[in-house]
Amino acid sequence: EGLIEFYDSFKDMFEFFCKNTTIHGTIRLVCSDSNRMKTAFWTLLLLASFGMLYWQFALMFSQYWAYPVVLTMSMHSEPKMFPAITICNLDPYRFDLVSEHLVQLDRMAEESIALLYGINTSASLSHLHERNIHVQDLPDTGNLSRSSFKLSQNFSLLRMPDHDNRAGKKHFKVGFRLCNATGGNCFYKTYSSGMDAILEWYRFHYMNIMSQLPVIINISDHEEQIEDMVYSCQYDGEPCRPSDYVHFHHPVFGSCYTFNSQGTDSFWTATKPGIPYGLSLILKAEQKDHIPLLTTVAGVKVMIHNHNQTPFLEHEGFDIRPGIATTIGIQQDEVNRLGGNYGKCTTNGDDVNVKLLYNNSYTLQACLHSCFQHIMVQKCGCGYYYYPLPPGAKYCDYNKQPAWGHCFYQLYSRLRNHHLNCFDQCPKPCRESLYKVSAGTAKWPSVKSQQYLPGTPTSAKCCLLLHHRKDIAKVTIFYKQLNYQAVNESPLLSENLLLSSMGSQWSLWFGSSVLSVVEMFELLIDTLVLSLLFCYQRLRAKTLKVAHSPPIPTVSLALENYRVVEE
Repeated sequence: EGLIEFYDSFKDMFEFFCKNTTIHGTIRLVCSDSNRMKTAFWTLLLLASFGMLYWQFALMFSQYWAYPVVLTMSMHSEPKMFPAITICNLDPYRFDLVSEHLVQLDRMAEESIALLYGINTSASLSHLHERNIHVQDLPDTGNLSRSSFKLSQNFSLLRMPDHDNRAGKKHFKVGFRLCNATGGNCFYKTYSSGMDAILEWYRFHYMNIMSQLPVIINISDHEEQIEDMVYSCQYDGEPCRPSDYVHFHHPVFGSCYTFNSQGTDSFWTATKPGIPYGLSLILKAEQKDHIPLLTTVAGVKVMIHNHNQTPFLEHEGFDIRPGIATTIGIQQDEVNRLGGNYGKCTTNGDDVNVKLLYNNSYTLQACLHSCFQHIMVQKCGCGYYYYPLPPGAKYCDYNKQPAWGHCFYQLYSRLRNHHLNCFDQCPKPCRESLYKVSAGTAKWPSVKSQQYLPGTPTSAKCCLLLHHRKDIAKVTIFYKQLNYQAVNESPLLSENLLLSSMGSQWSLWFGSSVLSVVEMFELLIDTLVLSLLFCYQRLRAKTLKVAHSPPIPTVSLALENYRVVEE
């Protein structure tokens, strides 16, 4: 009794609460008890206020648990590192290691084109047949061009009528037939464009040929060197050094070079914006002795990307045309995502279930390629040539896996239609840098300036080739401005904002504060304690009543007395 104030009844407790609480309107329930109409009105009004309050609370909590985000943009200006620049020749290099098979494939392409369209392409491809094929014998690998590999004749190009044509005109599709291992399930990989069908057919055979190259061979050692592709390189007015680039083999474009790949050398720190302070390259884009049907464009592929990141030039980048001087201005944007409940993203890829097959930092494209390759090896029994291999796997070869094409094209179609779970398993990076580019072009060199240019470059080979505009290109990449825009995600409704909104709603409907909520909890506790006390009193009263009642006499009959009574 010294700790808890006892009330004689619930009515006394309620009257005390209504007269002393800081919640507005409650005193109207007891001061006008003689007027039942007013009491009923204020009771309904308070109940309606409670209902509106908790309805607003429900809306706020539903919005909070939806975890919406708001984008905030900020501008930063500071010296920063120049991005990584990757360049590739758009016409892949013809490897001497598999040159005989590639020549056979060119002959098959000639025959297919002649059969489909009656066009003789032998004149355009004659240089491939007339050249002297030099095959290198590598230790422990043997002569690959004289290996047991044979081009398959089971994937011939066919013309088929287009039954889906709604125009009523007679059209044809071109494609090739793919079947599973048993031959019972087949489909045609068709294209409405004959050129697209020929390129895909050639690419399919090309992958089988290139799968013959052992993984242990360093393909970069058998490709052209940087002097054969980059004639001049300057950054910020200084000539590039051999340590400024790395050479790697791209399965689609062949020989490629990445400048400033790691982003750790202070030489590549950008201190000023503008064309004179960027990267200037004079590039060779010759088509001599290359593969004409693997790609139909000529020039140089350029991609601007983050440091320590695998460049996927078949999906990104832009083309540089020979005989043209191209200036590319870049503007950096930085995106920071919240992750967690606010969105699916990863910091460095360690929490992703897909094991990356690339040695560089995590990107969404690298995760998707790795996921598809793992599924490809699991479902088809071999790997896709254009992606790295998991440990213990081998690239697909239709001499060993005749049905891999059927399996691959169906899996790739499911991936493009988002029917594989790769997009669910591969989140976006929580932090990434994006580069917006704007380009301008001009004829280079001009007719008047050609006679003066041979004396200016330092490379004699560059001087000779300046007269052949169709084989060279100039590109300059620079920062338009050093300030960059940061786009940050922040919670639309944080915990502090949620509490503030709840307090605002409480004040709107009851004009009270947090202490009023404590008063309501106090009323609830008093009600609970008083209910327990009343229950205890009733239970004790029943016990005392049973203890003071007169005893009931007991009757005990022996067996003999029971028999006498029964008689």
